[in-house]
Amino acid sequence: MATQATLPKATAAKFRARARDWPQIRAAYGFISLWIVGFLVFTLGPMIVSLVLSFTDYNSIGTAKNVGFANYRELFQDPKVAHALSNTLVYVIIYVPTAMAVALGLAMVLNRVGRASGFFRTVFYLPVMTPTVAVGALFLLLLNGQQGLLNRTLDLVGINGPNWTTDTHWVKPGLAITMLWGVGGMVVIYLAALRQVPKELYEAVELDGAGSWARFRHVTIPMISGSLFFTMIVQTIAALQMFDQAYTMFFGAQQNSTYSNEAALFYVIYLFQQAFQFLHMGYASALAWLLFLITMVITAVQVRVSRRYVYYEGEKH
Repeated sequence: MATQATLPKATAAKFRARARDWPQIRAAYGFISLWIVGFLVFTLGPMIVSLVLSFTDYNSIGTAKNVGFANYRELFQDPKVAHALSNTLVYVIIYVPTAMAVALGLAMVLNRVGRASGFFRTVFYLPVMTPTVAVGALFLLLLNGQQGLLNRTLDLVGINGPNWTTDTHWVKPGLAITMLWGVGGMVVIYLAALRQVPKELYEAVELDGAGSWARFRHVTIPMISGSLFFTMIVQTIAALQMFDQAYTMFFGAQQNSTYSNEAALFYVIYLFQQAFQFLHMGYASALAWLLFLITMVITAVQVRVSRRYVYYEGEKH
């Protein structure tokens, strides 16, 4: 009887709590309602349409014809899919760790600047707001093998710079250098994380005789590992979708097929060509879904591995 009397009381208390919180819940739904509408209209809706189109032969003009899994079978027989995927994965491997290292180095420098860090933080973040097409056109000049600023600078220290935009071995590293232009967002995230590291931890390891490298390895990296993991996920996904700069630099004005074009043929560029140059919308949709699955697998692996290395303050162990 006591249990039966307690349950209605608990249920009534729960309802009263919900009624008390309802105005806040309603306000929260009101704030996110525009995002939900945008997500349904501009993300989920197009994803469903592309999934349907991936099973059709559709050229944007005529009627879509159902072809079953033919587009997906063609993915495994098209040599350019493997080539574009290989280029993209190599670029991801070059760019993501390089960008994270550069951003972390800049953030650590800013963390020591003191009051002037606000000014430099703005300076580092401004390039993020530059249109990516303009960045691609700019770096096409800066990376010129003969007259580019980068190779001229390297000449000053006795280094003969490569042909960044024509040598197939240096096209992807050159594009990775181009993308470093926009690491300002990561710098801001790392700087915020570095300022949250308790100074007591550094003082404790210094008492144990730890040097700079030991402090960085055993205190800084673990304490900002959550931010490092977040940026790794975001940058990996962004690198897998590399398009703007590569298309501007190698597929924009010039349409000639050269070796450098082949080296810069990233997956999303090939997808774009299939969809909007050859009007193979069904095949392009299948390409998009393959990229989505690859991105999900890579992200799942990163999340799985991160459980061993990422530290979250307040997490139960």
